[in-house]
Amino acid sequence: MKTRIEELLEKYWEAETSQSEEKELRKLIREAEGYGQEKALFKGLDLFKSEEPKILRVPKTKTRRLNPAWLSWAASITILIGSFWGWRVYEQKQAEQRAFEEVIQAFGLIQSNLSKAKDQLAPLNDLKYLNTTNQLFQLDQNSNQ
Repeated sequence: MKTRIEELLEKYWEAETSQSEEKELRKLIREAEGYGQEKALFKGLDLFKSEEPKILRVPKTKTRRLNPAWLSWAASITILIGSFWGWRVYEQKQAEQRAFEEVIQAFGLIQSNLSKAKDQLAPLNDLKYLNTTNQLFQLDQNSNQ
């Protein structure tokens, strides 16, 4: 008898017993000595079962059905809003791209104008040597004196 109880308990804890095996387990545990925890468990389950209401009354509620016309309007508005949002994001990206290209063109123009200015200043580079001869002669005069 103990081996059958142990076998059924093992199946019970693994949730593999049928209803007839559970009834047999309950009967065997009630009759057997020991198994205090299992007896308390099944006694508690029997108490819960006795407190279960026999007839359940579900209150009637109105069921609302969604109007397909409203669903189509909602879907249309959602698509419209999504499209508008997507278009705005696209336009923003395009404006950023155009601004970037304009800045690059402005930097290119600045660079070309700076190189032209350097080319125009090339003859002035020779002017820095104009005073050199005077300095050379003054040095010689100071050393001769």
